[in-house]
Amino acid sequence: MPIPEDVTGDEIDKDVRQELQSLPKTLAEDVARNLVMVARLLDEDPEGAYGYSRVALRLASRVAAVREAAGFAAYANQKYGEALAEFRAAKRMTGNIDLWPVMADCERGLERPEKALDMAGAPEVHKLDKAGQVEMRLVAAGARRDLGQLDAAIVTLQSPELAANAVQPWTARLRYAYADALLAAGRESEAREWFAKAVEADRDGSTDASDRLAELDGVEFVDAMAGDTDEGENDQVPVSDTPKADEVEVEDQVEDQDEVEVEDQDEVEDQDEDQDQDEVEDEVEDQIEGENDKD
Repeated sequence: MPIPEDVTGDEIDKDVRQELQSLPKTLAEDVARNLVMVARLLDEDPEGAYGYSRVALRLASRVAAVREAAGFAAYANQKYGEALAEFRAAKRMTGNIDLWPVMADCERGLERPEKALDMAGAPEVHKLDKAGQVEMRLVAAGARRDLGQLDAAIVTLQSPELAANAVQPWTARLRYAYADALLAAGRESEAREWFAKAVEADRDGSTDASDRLAELDGVEFVDAMAGDTDEGENDQVPVSDTPKADEVEVEDQVEDQDEVEVEDQDEVEDQDEDQDQDEVEDEVEDQIEGENDKD
């Protein structure tokens, strides 16, 4: 696949560059440039990112960073079985558990929320940093919702991180998920409060919390260019049917709670599903080996 001339490969993270030192120089440069393209296109062009990840995978399938990049590219394209296989391969190579939450989310994507909950209660979670633990909490709450357990999803999200006033990289997404769960449970006034708090924390616009808040407030934006309007009324103006609710205090149960344990689940042993996942991983490995044989 063509790579723009301005992409040199030097843009990659130093840790990834160090991994690539095990390869011949020219090969390492080619792999690095493809990895840069994966990172560059992952959000705006997932299919393109996936294509570059396959090239990198063909060139250096024994490099953990390449397997991880291939996993994220597959994940962005909702190829959850393939993504899970790549993440597992990367974890085997490095022993790093940072990918644990996204691996659990792949289980959700494969419609196996029970397995995601098993992973949420596994010892590996305690080895994650704070950001990883928050991400795991989000995945677990999503799994609860997949199972129709709205109240359990709400409880799962209640945590010191949720109640904290300090804004962290995960704060907006955590508050948004909590607001969305409250709304799904019919607790609209509380949902509005937490969507407002998500807006306060969402400095880079990573969520649509402001739109959800406006929707709850009955705010519409009238397009002045649509239809005839009277002179002086050409500006786009908000129309609100209901007043904003007064800000309320965070529930005592959230502030007092030091830690919420994810409810224990009975161990899920589904041999057919495990066999299917093993077959996916074998297929991925065979495909990589087949592509390498062609070179």
